[in-house]
Amino acid sequence: MTMAAGLLALAAVTTEPMVVQAPDSPVRMDHAVVVNTDGNPPVLIYAATNLTDNELEQFTVLVYIYDATGTLKARQIAPGRRTLAARETKYSAMVLDGITIEPTFFVVTGVNQAQRAGTETWWRGDLQAAAEGAAAKRQKK
Repeated sequence: MTMAAGLLALAAVTTEPMVVQAPDSPVRMDHAVVVNTDGNPPVLIYAATNLTDNELEQFTVLVYIYDATGTLKARQIAPGRRTLAARETKYSAMVLDGITIEPTFFVVTGVNQAQRAGTETWWRGDLQAAAEGAAAKRQKK
């Protein structure tokens, strides 16, 4: 198989998750995609941008997986990239290994925690309502 054919095959199994964000989030998630390949767990690939003038020590990413009826099937959290400089964007990935994502399922994701460098204080955002709202909008389509 040529590289071009391999890339086309890979593109056929990608889906775009719905990204939600708390209003005061110090991190914005962009360019998110879930890649599914035969026999492997799905992988969320995303860009994370530090929206502040301060370095962030770390942040966490929260993923909700809903079935076609909008029922929450899984929730997964994982650390994002460490050390995100002020206004910096970095790409990262998260393996979604807790559940098989069926073709009719959809994914909602966002950043729910971040720690400023040099402190023990964490910013925390509640994404549950935003995720449920995104799921409800998806159901109306």
